Amino acid sequence: MEHPFLVGLADALTADGVAVLRFVFPYVEAGRRMPGPAAHAVATWRGVEAWLAAHAPGDYTAVGKSYGGRMASVAAAEGAIAPARLVYLGYPLHPPGRPDKPRSAHLPAISVPQLFVEGANDPFIDPRGQFDEVVASCQDARVRWVDGGNHSFEVKGARRPAEQIGAGLAGVVGAFAGGR
Repeated sequence: MEHPFLVGLADALTADGVAVLRFVFPYVEAGRRMPGPAAHAVATWRGVEAWLAAHAPGDYTAVGKSYGGRMASVAAAEGAIAPARLVYLGYPLHPPGRPDKPRSAHLPAISVPQLFVEGANDPFIDPRGQFDEVVASCQDARVRWVDGGNHSFEVKGARRPAEQIGAGLAGVVGAFAGGR
């Protein structure tokens, strides 16, 4: 939650007038590096939606970086949450080098608009053809590419702090969250 990338994104979105709520998953709260069962993350997303319903009712866009976005998609596909839109910042289609282990079967079940913000050199979506097929299987999905970007949106030869990289994505995320 306090990673400079997410701080930069949240600060830039807030500066643009977009309300932001950040949270951590149970495995992070417990100090573990590896995620626990998907059910724990889905329950966390469900709890976030319940909090929003009580404190800021109305439509919301679920945004997650890597695992957080994938778990939002799982929660939405299972009907555990009902965001108006979903944004995935570096969707981890499969573990690096393991395209035989796709994490995508649930994505076509999602009926709300989905935005995949992806680095063109992200090993989590290589081979690109597989990623393109997954996006095409979705009901309403689009992709926004970061030329030369890796999974963290870093571009080789363009050294920028993570906070600046996150802030740089606020325009596309904010526009999509606003329905544009």
